[in-house]
Parts: sequence; C-alpha cells; structure tokens
Amino acid sequence: MRIDLTGRTALVTGSSQGIGAAIAAGLAPAGARVAVNGRTERRVEESVARLARQVPGADFVPVAADVTTEEGAAQVVDALPQVDVLVNNLGIFGSADPLEIADDEWRRYFEVNVLAAVRLTRLYLPGMTERGWGRIQYIASDSAVAIPAEMIHYGMSKTALLAVGRGFAKHAAGTGVTVNSVIAGPTHTGGVEDFVYGLVDRDLPWDEAQRAFMREYRPQSLLQRLIEPEEIANMVVYLSSDQASATTGGALRVDGGYVDSVLP
Repeated sequence: MRIDLTGRTALVTGSSQGIGAAIAAGLAPAGARVAVNGRTERRVEESVARLARQVPGADFVPVAADVTTEEGAAQVVDALPQVDVLVNNLGIFGSADPLEIADDEWRRYFEVNVLAAVRLTRLYLPGMTERGWGRIQYIASDSAVAIPAEMIHYGMSKTALLAVGRGFAKHAAGTGVTVNSVIAGPTHTGGVEDFVYGLVDRDLPWDEAQRAFMREYRPQSLLQRLIEPEEIANMVVYLSSDQASATTGGALRVDGGYVDSVLP
C-alpha cells in the first residue's frame, strides 16, 4: 500500500517525544508537512532537529504552544490556519489511589486529555468540511475500556475521547472528513518506563520489568509486551490517508489484543 499525503498539512499535538514523535516521523515520509507541537520552543526545536535527522528531506514545522489553553490553541491556529490531518495525541497519565485523587486533579486530566482535543477539533473541523477532505484522530487507550484500578482518572478521560470521536464523526457525516479514535495499549516510551518502574522492582532489567508489569498489571494483553510507538504510528498514518476514506466513527485497536475489552 502506497500512502501519499503530498500537499497535506498534519498537526500532531504533544509530538516532541514518545508516541507523538513517532506519529510525526510516520506521516512525514508519506509527503505530509508535519507540525511538531510542544509547550516550549526549545523542546520543539530539539524534536524537529531530531526528526529531521531521522527523516531527511521531510518538512517539519515547529509549533510551540500549550494547546491545553484557549490562548495556546489560538497560537496554533495563527501559525497553521489550515490543517488537513489533526492528530490529538497530547495526554497525561499516572497512577494514584482513586480515593486520594482531588477534584483539581480530575479536572486537570479532563482539561488536558479531553478538552484540548475538543477545542482543536472545533477550530479545524469547519475548514476541513468546507474543503471536503480531512482526517481527525484521537489517541485513546485500552484504559478507556479496561479501566485500571490505579488509573481511574486517566481511564475516564480516554473513555470520554471515544465518545468525542464518535460524536464528531456523526457531526461530520457526508462531508469527506473522517473522525476516528485509536485505542493504544501500554506503549514503550520514556515516561512509561518511569511509570513501570514505579510499580515493579527497580532492580529488574528493563525487559524483565516490562514483562513483570504486563503479568501483574495488564494480564489481559495477548501481546504480553509493551507496544512500540511506531506500531501506533502505522495505524495513524493509514487513517490519515485516502485509502481510509470509508473508515469513520471508529475505535481502531492497537492494544495488544485486550481480552476483556468491550469492543470487537
């Protein structure tokens, strides 16, 4: 399958590292102009330089802004008035005793993981529908459908994203714009390494630590290993293409085959 995104502009939020950076690196070889987003100019510039070495000749655009705020979202639109592919990847996660999570922390997870994506969708969807082509994606999680006891606030936010994606897909019906969610399983990023070692023995070598984590905390996974960011990116690149024109309103699984998922 040859995916050609020449002439398309893609915005990937939270793409200075981790899954977002992998998505940016996946979209660029297909010909897309890719906006790399993060909160600070230094971090974004460093990420763009790193991605440029990884994908020589690609067109990466640095867009430093905090998209969790109205002001930051407006800055992004000023820098990128037209976006053809919007990948709402930005998110925070962490474990906590559910009875100890304060109201402000619940609000923070909703603001960052849900409302930031809703806000950018509101800003960019009208232009997509006017042009008759667009791709919007939300990076959700297996935690949306298999809520972890130690991450209820995170799971709640990702469940909300599934509802958001389905709802906006209905709003965009018949316009040429597709809206989908990608259900990512536990993924191997630097932040996740810290998270895993917060739950298992820090003296374990990484390969043993991740497998111990999966056995104890994610036994539903059929893959029984962490997913690599590039594996998530492959799905996102496909959903961004013309070939995915008949896929909308969906929740596509790249979750390692969670056996207790309520999704098919």
